[in-house]
Amino acid sequence: MTEKIAITPSTHTAPPARFSHGVRKGNILQVAGQVGFLPAVEGQAPKPAGPTLREQTLQTFANVKAVLEEGGASWDDVMMLRVYLTDVDHFAEMNEIYNEYFAVELKEAPAARTTVYVGLPKGLLIEIDALAVLG
Repeated sequence: MTEKIAITPSTHTAPPARFSHGVRKGNILQVAGQVGFLPAVEGQAPKPAGPTLREQTLQTFANVKAVLEEGGASWDDVMMLRVYLTDVDHFAEMNEIYNEYFAVELKEAPAARTTVYVGLPKGLLIEIDALAVLG
């Protein structure tokens, strides 16, 4: 039986409840929903990368990537990305940022889904989770 391993990169704060930023079991790595918080500073509350969708999206990608790397994966191992937006008007801009970012980061694009919902902490505009399968 393969052990389940919780993943929290040094750039991330400890989760506020009993969950992990990522979990790896065998060759499967699930990255929990990440938001655009800047890297953790001990003794300080998490802080968004900025007020804009671009700033938060790029930081969210960096946070997902940090969990992937800590779990032994890369963007090329990602099979599925789920993007959650708080405003339907951000959909086109997010797609533009996504296409720009992954034009250099990926050989083959993963499956992806974008959902618009309300429910992130005040000031946060985007959340992304990922499922990776390591070869």
